[in-house]
Amino acid sequence: MSRQQLSGAIAYQEGQGLNQVHRWRAFAVLAVSFFMTIADLAIVNVALPTIGRDLHMAESSLQWVVTGYALTFGGFLLLGGRAADLLGRRRILMAGLAVFTASSLACGLATTDSFLILMRCLQGLGAAIVLPAALSIVMNMFPEGAERNKALGVWGAIGASGATVGVLAGGLLTRYAGWQYIFFLNVPIGAAALLLAPRIVPESRLTTARRRYDPFGAVTVTGGLSLLVYAISTAPQAGWGTARTVALLATSVALLAAFVVIETRVEAPLIPLRIFRLKTLAGANAVSLLLGGSFFAFIFIGTLYMQQVLGYSALKAGLAWLATSLTSVAFAGLSQALVTRGLARLVMAAGMAMIGGGILWATQVTVHGTFWASLAGPWAIVGVGTAFAFIPVSIAALAGVAEHEAGLASGLLNTTQQLGGAIGVAVASTIAATHATTLLHQGAAPAAALTSGFQWAFWACGAIGLAAVPVTYLLIRRHELAIAVASASAKPQPASADV
Repeated sequence: MSRQQLSGAIAYQEGQGLNQVHRWRAFAVLAVSFFMTIADLAIVNVALPTIGRDLHMAESSLQWVVTGYALTFGGFLLLGGRAADLLGRRRILMAGLAVFTASSLACGLATTDSFLILMRCLQGLGAAIVLPAALSIVMNMFPEGAERNKALGVWGAIGASGATVGVLAGGLLTRYAGWQYIFFLNVPIGAAALLLAPRIVPESRLTTARRRYDPFGAVTVTGGLSLLVYAISTAPQAGWGTARTVALLATSVALLAAFVVIETRVEAPLIPLRIFRLKTLAGANAVSLLLGGSFFAFIFIGTLYMQQVLGYSALKAGLAWLATSLTSVAFAGLSQALVTRGLARLVMAAGMAMIGGGILWATQVTVHGTFWASLAGPWAIVGVGTAFAFIPVSIAALAGVAEHEAGLASGLLNTTQQLGGAIGVAVASTIAATHATTLLHQGAAPAAALTSGFQWAFWACGAIGLAAVPVTYLLIRRHELAIAVASASAKPQPASADV
């Protein structure tokens, strides 16, 4: 590619009248759209036992309400960002909002487990379209400097509060309105955003001679990971050595191998594999995968334990998670200060050690546990760990990355977190269900069998979290991370939407 072509490929064409746009009004619409997609990751967790009872869902199927969303969200995130850049960010944002809003309505109207899971996958696809388009528009509306810093600071706070508000809203709506309303809530919000977007959100796109996508890359990686999760989830019932399970695993491996081949041959790969030559970036994404796999699975299993064993209502379970989210917010400032003083790698390792250690502490939960005796300590330690882990991981994911590829690197980080969460939930729920079923067949009481199954799942989640500590020191280079920290302190971090 010539220099002229390259400059054309990375030059953004601003929409007409951008200076006349009320930027903060447009930002409000984009922020609400972003918040919906983030909150939906957590809002269903406290409603899962109620959904399972109403739709007569098996334990192995229940986890797909979470993993179906996470898989399509993570699998199509980078493709959604590229489509937004090439086809027009506002246009793609509106398409994503339409998909997300319609599938939310369908989720609330679901009367069977298979239809609900299918619509949750469609919701994840809508979120994968909305998020990068919205963030790209924000980056285009605000010039680099104080105004963009302020916008991205608010954006980050919205993302950080999404999980907290999600679990609380999920508990309140499930308790007082019904689980269907955790999905119906998105409908008027999404419809309002769709009506306002063409009036106040500016259009912009990437100016390039050719529009090149990688749909086969997105389909093979998402399909391969979906089959992997499905094989893990159904293996305990079908048998690990059966032809069905072996065929599913083999097909999953073949699709993932095809993804690697595709990425090395297409003109515009979804994930240029050369980017993984940067050791710190590769390490950050490995840690991100393990972070998603441990933390999201911990939320899933912890919620089931509180409701199925301790008998917590959806609202009480949502309130219990405040021990994690509020602690995370309280220690975020200390984490930021330590990172800027050159201790980023140590902070990252400590954060993952606390996440893993806190989850292992949770293995001591009992059938007759109480919040203060069984939950408060582990829940709070995991909260501190997330504050210490997320910040340096986000910075390390950009270490050594050229400016025009910063969006790709940020999007890749979001992708690994979501896919890690999907796989982690599948592994943890499979372990819990398998062990509990074995004990029930041996004559154990239901509550005792469930508790033991959840304890085993916590062991797995804790081990996944602790595995990130050696990865941090083996793959992440201190000098590369120091340069990335200095760069992040000097200017705002690029958004994940500029793919």
